[in-house]
Amino acid sequence: MTGWVLHVDLDQFVAAVEVLRRPELAGRPVVVGGDGDPTKRGVVSTASYPARAYGVHSGQPLRVAARKCPEAVFLPVDREAYEAASAQVMAALRDSGATVEVLGWDEALLAVDTDDPEAFARDVQRRVHDATGLACTVGVGDNRLRAKLATERGKPAGVFRLTAADWYAVMGALPTDALWGVGAKTARRLRELGLSTVAELAAADAQDLAARLGPATGPWLVRLARGEDDTPVSAAPYLARSLGKEVTFQTDLDDWDAVRRELLALAAQVADAVAGQDRPAARVVVKVRYVPFTTRTHGHTLGEPTTDPAAIEHGALAALALFSEDRAVRLLGVRAEFADP
Repeated sequence: MTGWVLHVDLDQFVAAVEVLRRPELAGRPVVVGGDGDPTKRGVVSTASYPARAYGVHSGQPLRVAARKCPEAVFLPVDREAYEAASAQVMAALRDSGATVEVLGWDEALLAVDTDDPEAFARDVQRRVHDATGLACTVGVGDNRLRAKLATERGKPAGVFRLTAADWYAVMGALPTDALWGVGAKTARRLRELGLSTVAELAAADAQDLAARLGPATGPWLVRLARGEDDTPVSAAPYLARSLGKEVTFQTDLDDWDAVRRELLALAAQVADAVAGQDRPAARVVVKVRYVPFTTRTHGHTLGEPTTDPAAIEHGALAALALFSEDRAVRLLGVRAEFADP
């Protein structure tokens, strides 16, 4: 039998959980975010497919979502419900007999030996649906990168295979930001270097890109464009790389003494959560969203990995000191990054 990697991605996960709890919402545009009140400040956590058809998407201000889709049903975030549903999904995946690597609430990688990966994928979809009522898309690949990118072509609720044999036929003409891990800034830099498509990036000289983009980044981007990835699927328990808290203020804060007080309150919550994880933090990152909607982040590396609340709060203040205080603030966030991977 052949070894395959399957990427399982729950379709519109958060919205789908909410629709399961409220069947009368099936087929309607549903937007989940904040406390569910689109007249208040907050951002979209997720939107159902009918809402996405109106241009609503994750990270969008709720007020913008309400303008784009006034008939949408807005619901508050219920983290406990999503965590419970996710746990059921992962249990169903493990029952398939595959090696399962959890990537987050709504996605996982499976390693399996089979002569019919599509049949195995459909069995996985059935198991997830029987256990939870949720639908998922499964990408099939000869490595984890290709499996992940296959999922995007199988949505919604489909199965799609992507391997070395058809990599360039499927991916070659696409822009570089179609690759897993390439964002808008990197894609723009690559375009400046004359590399607009996946095929062009794959054909680039790795050493030339190393000189231009960095000794690690340049060669990594070329390997990515070629679909190369030898990272194994691991069943080790999922450990978050960081944890954080953030708050959107309903009234802008233009007094930076008040910003510092709010920051310390958030840092204390984060420090408490870090202590509960029993894993030391190595770095503290602060996010500030200025009025009207410009977001900046700065980080501070701690002297040594620690769970000490005072050190985490000091790190947050040190990061905040890197920001300009000439504008009002609408959102503030604090994130602790753990020392271990």
